[in-house]
Amino acid sequence: MKIETKPLEKDLPSLRDDIKRVTVTLLLRNGYQGLRFRDISETLDTTRANIHHHFGNKQNLCEEVIVEYVGQTLDSWERNWAGPATLAEKIEGMKEANRARYLTHNPTGRTANPWSLIGRMRLERDIIGPQARQALVDFGVALDRMVLAGVSTAIERGELAKDTPREAVALQLVAVADSAGFITLDGGDFSRLEELYRSISLIVHQAYGVKGR
Repeated sequence: MKIETKPLEKDLPSLRDDIKRVTVTLLLRNGYQGLRFRDISETLDTTRANIHHHFGNKQNLCEEVIVEYVGQTLDSWERNWAGPATLAEKIEGMKEANRARYLTHNPTGRTANPWSLIGRMRLERDIIGPQARQALVDFGVALDRMVLAGVSTAIERGELAKDTPREAVALQLVAVADSAGFITLDGGDFSRLEELYRSISLIVHQAYGVKGR
């Protein structure tokens, strides 16, 4: 005897991933305070009960999304900064990682939507959950560490002179990375951010590059 089964509304693991994906977009556009389960459910054509089933409440959902986002970003940048590439190539890699995030939310190349979730959530760090808040702190510490290590490696390899002020160079690169989302919003597209990365690389290598000397 054939048993008829009702089709699932959505495959549950897929729905969970979809919820997190949409949450990233809505957090970028509306912030933590403006995030509503209703908007997520309408976007995915599902019920708010399904969202509650997977995550319980808004804080749980946002903490998982932010912690995961920070972890993925750090994994990507760690591979870039710890790799065998030159400092110039690592700065280029940092820029291209920003470009990929940017184009995900602004596919036309014009800045219509915020795209840096870390920068956006830092504006609301006092009201997001403790795990998400700690993830943002950990991100800042890890970014400082990996960029400073990348600059130090360039000095040790002889790409930069031994008198290169490594902390000052790393600070400039971190400052641009931390402000990347706001720079593109002010500039209207990605070109201003691209120019900043290129100019820092140019100045550092002209001032301290061994070949330049």
